[in-house]
Amino acid sequence: MSDVLLEIEDLDVRYGEARALWGVTLSVAVGETVCVVGPNGAGKSTLVNAIAGVHRARGGRISMGGKDITALPGHKVCAHGVAVVPEGRRIFPRMTVLDNLLLGAYRSGARRAHRTTLGTVHEMFPRLAERATQLAGNLSGGEQQMLAIGRALMAQPRLLLLDEPSLGLAPVRVDEVYDAIEQIVATGVGVLVVEQDVERALAIADRAYLLGEGRVVTSGPAEELRDSAEVRRSVLGL
Repeated sequence: MSDVLLEIEDLDVRYGEARALWGVTLSVAVGETVCVVGPNGAGKSTLVNAIAGVHRARGGRISMGGKDITALPGHKVCAHGVAVVPEGRRIFPRMTVLDNLLLGAYRSGARRAHRTTLGTVHEMFPRLAERATQLAGNLSGGEQQMLAIGRALMAQPRLLLLDEPSLGLAPVRVDEVYDAIEQIVATGVGVLVVEQDVERALAIADRAYLLGEGRVVTSGPAEELRDSAEVRRSVLGL
């Protein structure tokens, strides 16, 4: 694959001696959307946290743009161009919408360009501009998800990790979130989506991986996995 951005080889992550991920190999290219699907407990969120430097890998290798980031702490992973939209959004409810966004631009390079980036985020999510002075905790669930994505974009990432972006949202808000993902990818950012809404994730992804019990069960073009008996059985329960 040309222009590989994220490359994971034989990743092994454990909680104590319990294996959460083992032998996981996957990649994301520049401007590519990759989704990871699987049943609850398959290791999807652990994968995101391992890439982000939250969980230390026991074995294997994670690289960004050819540079090994396997053992780096989270703030140094961010410096290599990785930003995370965590499950549950994790905004700061007692801070304003604007202050939440500005927190995303704490890296020196992103901080210098924060006005330009903020304008881009406001174009993508006009409601964040309208509600800039409101407390983030007063936003709807969909607006909070927009805020979490906007905050991640303020870091000017090369790779955006989204953990369950549709969780708890009304269908119309899910549409808005996925429209935004497509806009982000169009700028050349690589996107890795871990998602419970399998049908929706596979509809926008270029490639997909099915996780089961901590390992990659199958992978391939997203449209092929959409019709895969393994995906229908393990994730959709069909």
